[in-house]
Amino acid sequence: MKVPRSWISVVRCWARWCMLALISLLPSAGVFAEGQQPTFSDKLVIKQGNASPAPAGQLLVSAEKVRIETPDLPDGFFLIDAARPSAYFVRPAMRVYMEARQTSRLTSLFVPVDPDDPCRRWQMMAHLAGVTEHNDWHCERLGEETIGGRSAIAYRAVSGSDDQFLGWIDPLLKFPVRVQTKDGTVIATDDVREEMQPASLLELPSDFRKFDPAMLVKQIKQSDVWVEPR
Repeated sequence: MKVPRSWISVVRCWARWCMLALISLLPSAGVFAEGQQPTFSDKLVIKQGNASPAPAGQLLVSAEKVRIETPDLPDGFFLIDAARPSAYFVRPAMRVYMEARQTSRLTSLFVPVDPDDPCRRWQMMAHLAGVTEHNDWHCERLGEETIGGRSAIAYRAVSGSDDQFLGWIDPLLKFPVRVQTKDGTVIATDDVREEMQPASLLELPSDFRKFDPAMLVKQIKQSDVWVEPR
C-alpha cells in the first residue's frame, strides 16, 4: 500500500519536533555529566539571630568562575576566578575594576571548593583577601545533611588564628550552600538553578582599566595640592 505524502510530512515534522525537544533538554541534563563542571545561578539570603532572612546577593557560577552581586554595593559586582586565584570588584559606570580584598567576605567563602577538601580553597581565598596569613587551616567533616532539598557535606573550618565557621558543601555543585560564621550569622543559597551562564558575565571587560589606590596617592603627592606632613 502506498503511503500518502501528507502522512510522510506529518511523520517527518513529528520526528523533527522530538529531536529539537531532546536537544533543548541537553544543557540542563549535561551540566553535571562526567567531565563537565557545574554551572548554575543562585540567590543568597542572610539570617542574623531571630531576624527573618534578608536578601544577601545573587550568584552566577560557571566552573571556577563566580559573579556575586550584593545589595550593599549596588554600583558594581564581584568577579572571582578561583583557579588563578583572583577576586575583583567591578564598577561598570566608571569602567574600572579593583582588587576586592576585604570588601566582602562573600568572595572568600562562596567559591568553588573540593567537596573532600574545602579548606584548601577557603584558605587560598582568605589569604588573597588579606584576611589571614596563616597557612594551617584545617577542616573537620561533621556529616551529611539536606539543605534546601539538596544533599550537603557539613564541615567545621578552623584557621591558624582560631577563626572558624561552619560550611555545608553540595558535592554535585562543588560549592557551599550554607555558611555559619563564628557569631552565628547564617548565609545560605535559596534558589539554585542549574543552567548555563553567559561567559561575558563572568569575564572582565577588555576595555576596563584597573584602579590602583596606591597609584592614585602617588599621583596626588606629585600634584600641587599635596602638602607634606610636618
